[in-house]
Amino acid sequence: MIRTLTALSVTALLATSLVAAPCKDAKGKFTKCPPAATAAAAPAAFNKDAKGRCHVASGPKKGQLMKCPK
Repeated sequence: MIRTLTALSVTALLATSLVAAPCKDAKGKFTKCPPAATAAAAPAAFNKDAKGRCHVASGPKKGQLMKCPK
């Protein structure tokens, strides 16, 4: 019973360490991980109004002003 619990705890530790692996640079040194890019950060569809301002075309932020893509 104790061996089973030990094996399970070791397996759990290995699984969590693989999932939360820290970022490394080219030399193998630990670095700060860059933020994950999200699809909501840059909406693909937009509309321009008569004054030339861009608005989000669809989704939960529909109609809100946004920075016009170049």
